[in-house]
Amino acid sequence: MESIQSALKQWSKDKNIEQRLEAAKRELLNDPLVKEALQRVSPSDDILDQGLIKLYEFQKERRNCENCPGLAQCPNMMQGYQPEIILSRKVIDLEYHSCSLKKKEESAKKQRQLIRSLYVPKDILDATFEQLDLDRDREEASRKALAFAVNAMPGEDGQGLYFYGRFGVGKTHLMGAIANELREREIDSFIVYTPDFFREMKQSIGDGTFQEKLDMVKRAQVLILDDIGAETISGWIRDDVLGAILQHRMLEKLPTLFTSNYDYEELEEHLAYSERGGIEELKAKRIMERIKHFTSFVRVEGQNRRAR
Repeated sequence: MESIQSALKQWSKDKNIEQRLEAAKRELLNDPLVKEALQRVSPSDDILDQGLIKLYEFQKERRNCENCPGLAQCPNMMQGYQPEIILSRKVIDLEYHSCSLKKKEESAKKQRQLIRSLYVPKDILDATFEQLDLDRDREEASRKALAFAVNAMPGEDGQGLYFYGRFGVGKTHLMGAIANELREREIDSFIVYTPDFFREMKQSIGDGTFQEKLDMVKRAQVLILDDIGAETISGWIRDDVLGAILQHRMLEKLPTLFTSNYDYEELEEHLAYSERGGIEELKAKRIMERIKHFTSFVRVEGQNRRAR
């Protein structure tokens, strides 16, 4: 330790060393990146002299960013992060923030998580408008699906879609394409296969997760109820689950989309029956009034693609 201190004393007396250090300091402080950053914090000369090491670190890291080799090869101490000069207790310090590439990666990760689903096959989640078989039979449905995906404004406009058609004509694939397009716009969508979801809601009463699951579906920015009408209906499912979901979404102007093998009238008839054999036409009509008022009816034509 004594030898090091002795050497430092000797170097401090060396005019060449002093001159080189002063030249390096001037070069550092005249660096446009450093000058611009220092203008935002305006340190005193004493603070500046004490913070030279941090300024060198800032310069080195930001130069790495200027010559970025890509996120995977980022040479910075914290990969994907770049420094910002701050004053902390009258001392120059550095605060690191995500760079543009890191933000893009984080955004992509977030987007992948935006499409949440229950009981929906993976190929549906991967559907895109570019990959869809856009034949003449589905032209109108595809056009309306795309129009909704690019124009949807959850919270401002609660209007959704009701896709009606025979089994296998591609209604659910169109919904998957909508969900993926919404993801690109960073809009949260929730795709639910309705029969399994209603069974899950019955079971969740026993494990205490009913309200949490109900709220999750109620509050989704865009909710897609796939194959509504295929479930075994009960008064409780109709009124306390489906009715509660639709009422909340109607009040909050959150769009709900449906696919079904039933048209409006057939679905109303289905909802009027309960598993105990009763008929409750008025309650079914109330549910259908909400669905009709907040959806556009779209007939999906075509051949059964699942039979190919």
